[in-house]
Amino acid sequence: MRVSATPRLAGVLRVLALIIAIVTTWIIIRNCMGFSTKTIRLPRWLAASSTMETQVMKHKCGLIKPCPANHFAFKIGSGAANVVGPTMCFENHMIMSPVKNNVGRGLNIALVNGHTFAQEARGPPSLKEGYVSGGSGLTGSGTTGAVLSQSAFDMYSGDVKHLEKFLKEIPKGALVLVASYDDPGTKMSDEARKLFTNLGSSYAKQLGFRDSWVFIGAKDLRDKSPFEQFLKNNPNTNKYEGWPELLEMEGCVPPRPF
Repeated sequence: MRVSATPRLAGVLRVLALIIAIVTTWIIIRNCMGFSTKTIRLPRWLAASSTMETQVMKHKCGLIKPCPANHFAFKIGSGAANVVGPTMCFENHMIMSPVKNNVGRGLNIALVNGHTFAQEARGPPSLKEGYVSGGSGLTGSGTTGAVLSQSAFDMYSGDVKHLEKFLKEIPKGALVLVASYDDPGTKMSDEARKLFTNLGSSYAKQLGFRDSWVFIGAKDLRDKSPFEQFLKNNPNTNKYEGWPELLEMEGCVPPRPF
């Protein structure tokens, strides 16, 4: 004689079947995804955004220490592979970020006013005034740091002529902030490399396919910019599948020229 399962036993079996189905589905999805949550490291300031919401921002752009007088606070992060876009903060103003949805594949560039209020009042400085980090010798107080313009240039399938035109029209007194995303080098021309080099870059000449790059420069510098990081796309050392690790650079920029 056949004995039927009790309602309680049948319920337990249904729950077990549901759990097995959920676990199996999760394993399949995880194995099929090209990037797991552990693969892409978000910039520290984005990953900690939920924590920072409950904390008071002590210093501009989340720097550990405040910048000296007449210096600009900044924090720049390149993109992570082709998944997370770059971030760019200057004087506590978030110029570009994935959250603002104003970044693009290739090179993301912002121009900011690199003069102090004192310089604005009396005109551009001369190289003899010796503006160096740690002491500018300026009178007055405060810096402008206002955003003059910003744009993203597709360096994989875009027209590099647009980038060349943008770089040639950079006004004197402007600081140039650059952050790469995905591929910054495929369409890079010799002319564009030369223009970046003239802005103080040490790595523009070797920038290539899927390299990571962050940079701050300006026209008429006395030497190469100290604010630059570069990481070559190398299959043997890449952090991600086909891309190097993202780069983060932060600190205090003295009034131009460096």
